[in-house]
Amino acid sequence: MHAVLPSREVIAASVELTARAYGLDGLVCLASCDKIVPGMLMAAARLNLPTVFVSGGLMAEGEWRGERVVTSDIKEAIGRARRGEITLRQLRQMERAACPGPGVCNMMGTASTMCVVLEAAGLSLPGNATLPATEPGSRRVHSALLDLARAAGRQAVESLERGVTLRDVVTPSALRNLIRVVQAIGGSTNLVLHLAALATELGYELRLEEWDELGRQTPLLARFKPASPHTVSDFGRAGGVPALLKRLAPLLDLDVPTAFGGTLAEVAARAVIANPDVIRPLDAPLAPTGGIAVLRGNLAPDGAVVKVSGVSPAMMRHRGPARVFDREEDVQECLLGGRVHPGDVLVVRYEGPRGGPGMRELSLPAAIMVGMGLSDSVAMVTDGRFSGATRGPCIGHVCPEAAMGGPLAALRDGDIIEIDIPARALNVHLSKRELQARMRDWTPPQKEIPPGFLRFYARHVGAASQGAVFGPL
Repeated sequence: MHAVLPSREVIAASVELTARAYGLDGLVCLASCDKIVPGMLMAAARLNLPTVFVSGGLMAEGEWRGERVVTSDIKEAIGRARRGEITLRQLRQMERAACPGPGVCNMMGTASTMCVVLEAAGLSLPGNATLPATEPGSRRVHSALLDLARAAGRQAVESLERGVTLRDVVTPSALRNLIRVVQAIGGSTNLVLHLAALATELGYELRLEEWDELGRQTPLLARFKPASPHTVSDFGRAGGVPALLKRLAPLLDLDVPTAFGGTLAEVAARAVIANPDVIRPLDAPLAPTGGIAVLRGNLAPDGAVVKVSGVSPAMMRHRGPARVFDREEDVQECLLGGRVHPGDVLVVRYEGPRGGPGMRELSLPAAIMVGMGLSDSVAMVTDGRFSGATRGPCIGHVCPEAAMGGPLAALRDGDIIEIDIPARALNVHLSKRELQARMRDWTPPQKEIPPGFLRFYARHVGAASQGAVFGPL
């Protein structure tokens, strides 16, 4: 996991340099997974060529014991196995069932959220984000996906003839649209990082406050695994991204051009909403506000992020003693060892962009916490990341990170932490004077970072609140 977020920068540089070296006139970007889509978007922003994306289609839904299962179910099942609800043999059976073939994970994780964003931006053709990767009961590429890929190639050439570049499509107004789309579907908190990074490449500033402001104005219209029984395939069957744009039309600027001609308004006008239970109306949402909230307080002066659509009502407000860990492995061992108690706040620090390095994704301990039945009584707070596959009271991206002298570095076991998501607050019950006194004796832990790119990354990467991008080199 140390390498995953840094790989975004490598992907961006690789695509950019390849396109420049070969003098390409336009791009068709084939991208599906978590960091490949944002990396390619960053490269396309630098190059500003006519660009069309094709995402690789959804993995088929699996079935185990008469229930539909997807990849997010596996991580939670580890906690269930630890509790004795299922055996290790059954865990292996579920694992095989939940990953039945190629394609994007059929949950609203980072990959699916990124593919939805591509389509909602008008960078991939309508329907792409929710097409199946394979034919039913087969591993052959789905004919509809092959047809769409051919059409995308034609549209890339037409975009070149029209002179429509990426920056014509991804405008400040389009970025605000994308925030609302992510908020409306309870998408991955990783999008906070990736859209900020894209905005930086375009020369725009995307503030954390905009996520919260737009989230308060945008109702939650859809929710998918692991936060609900619905899969992303259900989203496609209900009308997919075009239907979502139709629902959100009063809140969006749809008069923006697409990479394939016309505007998003035309895409929304043609949409059919096939299942209003999956994509809810604006006046009958699942929740009055969006799926991502930004918290601040004396533990997060520069902000922290939580996927509120995955938090139960019982944990919207929580107060409890800190259990402090300096790395992911330690909290995971504590969970699996049965040493976590109801009421605890698990603090995992030194996992930020520099401290990790690489801002590891703590989705596994978060899922184990859910699987062990602790998500209604235990919270997790970290300067690392979580996944779109995460649910429960898991607060990430705490800034400044501990390795840079952020307040998490001052915490000790037993300190009382208060989380108030409706009030957007994250605080520890310590005075400013006490926090400052503790930090006077603080020195950052010495981590052995292997020579090479990770060491370079740790020296140059910026704050999560600004997208975890490189500063001036």
